[in-house]
Amino acid sequence: MPMSKNFFEIINATFKVGGINKVNNVSFSIEKEGDIICLLGPSGIGKTTILRSIAGLEKIENGIIKLKGKTLSSNKINIEPEDRNISLSFQENSLFPHYTVEENINLGRERKNSSKKKKISINKIIKLLNIGKILDHYPHQISAGEAQRVSLARSLASQPDLLLLDEPLSNVDQSFKEEIQVQLKKLLKDLKITTIIVTHDSYEAFYLGNKCGIILNKQLKQFDDPYNVYHFPNSIEVVNFLNRGILIPAKVTGENSLENNDLGTIKGNFIKHYPKGTKVQLLLQPEDLEHDDKSNLKLEVVDRKFRGTNFIYTLKTNGNLLIPVFVHSHHIHQHEIDEKFGIKRPIYIDHIVCF
Repeated sequence: MPMSKNFFEIINATFKVGGINKVNNVSFSIEKEGDIICLLGPSGIGKTTILRSIAGLEKIENGIIKLKGKTLSSNKINIEPEDRNISLSFQENSLFPHYTVEENINLGRERKNSSKKKKISINKIIKLLNIGKILDHYPHQISAGEAQRVSLARSLASQPDLLLLDEPLSNVDQSFKEEIQVQLKKLLKDLKITTIIVTHDSYEAFYLGNKCGIILNKQLKQFDDPYNVYHFPNSIEVVNFLNRGILIPAKVTGENSLENNDLGTIKGNFIKHYPKGTKVQLLLQPEDLEHDDKSNLKLEVVDRKFRGTNFIYTLKTNGNLLIPVFVHSHHIHQHEIDEKFGIKRPIYIDHIVCF
């Protein structure tokens, strides 16, 4: 067998817990050391089971898990967790209760891999995660968000070959979360710590991940760049999970055009070829339609969400379709509920995704 060029890979592995199949026949790889992979999916789907299996806490009955060309898990091999140089940070509090925060972090430092090119600064991690004031506290004296950050600090301090993070920022305040995401990404890249992050937050996954895997219905449905997962979802299941648009009925009328009863002609570039006359479900995302007060295509506003940098208007068509439209928040004329809202014509969508 030729030696694999990938830093990490999973080949046709099925992940089980308590004898129950959670995710079947999973294959994906991490090409380069220092890359970050995010696994997205609803709760209970098996994302944590995948992490536990990679760390060696669960066995796999079929398939292979490899790190740096070495097989860690297969139906014949199961390297012990302590011999994998993999660090797993759980969503729930996994700190040692009789050790202070500082002592918990230092446990990570003690198992540090000395072969790493760059040495990690514990002080830098403590500062990044804003836990300097609680170093002498015990786990029961700190909040869930603080405990999560201490657990993350301990994992980073061990400088593993592979870092596994299970919902690492789920208990962190929203105001602080984005700042940590930026610093965490920089730190992981700087130290070239290859990381797999499990999250249910697609914004977090799209920001942190070089690649994103979507896990639904016991399968890895899509594994791709965040841009492609968002703009070119490969199934209706992925569209519904990401909840970033709607599917509307349309009929293909030509090489670059289709027709919807309410919106009329829509032109653009089809991602996949469909013969003329094919009935399809067209994916319409909030940024696909443009607002135009002067347009003769007017739809009724039924909802308006303010998102800081933008508004998402929900519009109702004559055929009772509910369509989301993105408008920059600097747009002077805000539309109220029940008002009419113009859609720019001709409608042109750069990449047309249909099912």
